[in-house]
Amino acid sequence: METVTLKMEKEMVKEIDSKLKENRYSTRTEFIRDAVRHKLSQMEKELIFKRLEQAKGSLKGKARTDISEEEAREQAAREIAKQFGIELD
Repeated sequence: METVTLKMEKEMVKEIDSKLKENRYSTRTEFIRDAVRHKLSQMEKELIFKRLEQAKGSLKGKARTDISEEEAREQAAREIAKQFGIELD
């Protein structure tokens, strides 16, 4: 594990400290690691949705008419999840 040093405003540190016990974090480090993991996960989801939107746009006018829009979205989501190695079931 690498050590990363960062500076924060006192008010932010106070806010983190107030949330530690409330959310069952034992240390500031644990809280910050979890926040970073959450942000990375959120960014990955945003990328997936962006690619899904691009795929949807590129298929406009080429969509099969024998399936509903909801089924098409589900199928596209499964394809993108598969590309990222994400299991949906």
